[in-house]
Amino acid sequence: MKKIGLFFGSFNPIHIGHLILANSIVENTDLDKVWFVVTPHNPFKNKSTLLEDHHRLEMVNLAIEKYSKFESSNVEFSLPKPSYTIDTLVALQETHPNKKFVLLMGEDNWIHFPKWKNYEEILKRYEVYVYPRSHEYTTIPLEHPKMSKIAAPKIEISSTLIREYIKNKKNIRPLLPPEVYKYIDGSNLYK
Repeated sequence: MKKIGLFFGSFNPIHIGHLILANSIVENTDLDKVWFVVTPHNPFKNKSTLLEDHHRLEMVNLAIEKYSKFESSNVEFSLPKPSYTIDTLVALQETHPNKKFVLLMGEDNWIHFPKWKNYEEILKRYEVYVYPRSHEYTTIPLEHPKMSKIAAPKIEISSTLIREYIKNKKNIRPLLPPEVYKYIDGSNLYK
């Protein structure tokens, strides 16, 4: 049975930090693949800065097309909004019963995991791989047998920073996969 890591995000836009992190995780764990699950609307985020779903999915597809261990997923596009992880996991398990799914999340999300809808049910059925975030998260208070802390690079690049750079006409080229840079520049996005 293939083991798939689910990397959820708005990817608004996807950047090299996302790719570095996903690559490190898939190469250094027991995962066969990482799926980038493009989220229409995170219940904890303001929707006003979110680019349309199809643009974000297209940028993810452009960014990962040369990586055989990466795939994109738009499963949440057809689910009720806002998207809750438990509902997405149920939908994925129904359509892919032959795959074993693992949640990938940063320490910052793990700390708030008990606030998630049906988080106990998620932990009953799925493993969670928690990767390090910036230095302010030095300890993980919530211990659980289904949670594994994994080593991965701490990425300081954020999509928010990239959007600010675009607005302020700063060079973003080094922060993005070349295909994503061309797409944003050619479509005049985030301006």
